[in-house]
Amino acid sequence: MFNSTVLQLGGQAPLVSLVAGIVAIVLLLVVFDLPAFISLVIAGFTVGIVAPEVAFATVPGEFASAFGDNMAGIGIPILMAAIIGKAMVESGAANRIVRGFTSVFGDENTELSLFSSSFVMSIPVFFDNVFYLLAPLARSARSRIGKNYTLYIVAVGAAGVVTHGFVPPTPGPLLAVEEFDANLGSTIMIGVLVGVPTALVSGLGYGYWINRRLDIPLRDSMGTTVEELEAQNQVPTSSLPGMVESLLPILLAVLLVTADTTAQTLFGEDAAIRDITGFFGDPNLALTAAALAAALTYYRMSDLDSEAFSDELTDALKSGGNIAAITAAGGAFGAMLQAAGAGMYIADSLEGIGLGLLVTAWVIAAGVRVVQGSATVAIVTTAGIMAPLASGLDVNVAYLVMAIGAGASFCSWYNDSGFWIVKEIGGLTQGETLKTWTVATTLIGITGLLSTLIFSTILPFA
Repeated sequence: MFNSTVLQLGGQAPLVSLVAGIVAIVLLLVVFDLPAFISLVIAGFTVGIVAPEVAFATVPGEFASAFGDNMAGIGIPILMAAIIGKAMVESGAANRIVRGFTSVFGDENTELSLFSSSFVMSIPVFFDNVFYLLAPLARSARSRIGKNYTLYIVAVGAAGVVTHGFVPPTPGPLLAVEEFDANLGSTIMIGVLVGVPTALVSGLGYGYWINRRLDIPLRDSMGTTVEELEAQNQVPTSSLPGMVESLLPILLAVLLVTADTTAQTLFGEDAAIRDITGFFGDPNLALTAAALAAALTYYRMSDLDSEAFSDELTDALKSGGNIAAITAAGGAFGAMLQAAGAGMYIADSLEGIGLGLLVTAWVIAAGVRVVQGSATVAIVTTAGIMAPLASGLDVNVAYLVMAIGAGASFCSWYNDSGFWIVKEIGGLTQGETLKTWTVATTLIGITGLLSTLIFSTILPFA
């Protein structure tokens, strides 16, 4: 078989698998312009066929298993997010929130409210769930104001990625804290310290710059048409839901997830209270509760009968199902690269490059991230490599957590499920996603490293 032939290349086999995967995904997506789901499945099979680490007969099953694992994590949240987006737009709730934002910040500063909301919400809540909740607001803001959608997407995306990657208790940074036996409190403080300038540069700085050069139009997405968004702008505020009711889906999801995160941080993984908070704070249930709240408001504000209302929600679920399939396939493509040993190949190649510990950790994490897509895998891999060396640091070990987090945030592209979440939920083309999301995450990686090096020099033992 072909992967047996590749095996003869010895230690270079993972590199061959990586190149085969990259060539396949570029040809299928860019040259042949095939649908994203089909392209990702074929590219994943290609990696498995080439990789000697994956038995030829098990390639389809390995990919399907990885696809299922990804779908188990994002399937229900994405489907419920589709209902939330549809219901919040159709009921006028999203428009009501945007009008509230603009009354405080002004039409020209809506990005500040979206940016700050994403930065704070992504500390206790997974980034993808935050994006599900804020994307409808960004779309409504673009429809109401008539411009700046590029800025809104970059601001929401970059701010959320920064705190999700730098500030515990999100899983990646928390795992690194445990691996290095770092102090949780100081890591949170340093994470915010490093995260603020990183988010400002990559989210607002780059957002303002690219917004002047790239005008992304609104497109139909998440079961909502552009015409429906524009129609909401003509509705008087008095005819829209109240602000509290409009915010309820977002607040409900954030509070439920935050309660479990807080309980885990304060009382430990095995605390009795987590039997309750773990149930209600699970993203599957939290997003379901938020979807019910949004749907009830939609039903109350509409004049639809029950059958027509059900049809509207079904349309949203159809859109969400396509997004979930593409996102899970992107994650499975990354998993096949991981199974091929591409991530460890890059990590091993970079381990002895002779740079300082912080820079070395960043380079390894960034290399693993670009190769296989998952930020969490990049953090896990790099933390394991750097753990024996952490005692040699002459600064707070929390800075090592920051360097790894910055590297693991670097350059999200086709093999990262986050790329497809932003593209599909935001209603972007592949090119627009590369120019906004991929560049922003690349800046996060670079600016995060620079901020880490600067603060580790100024405040080495903070």
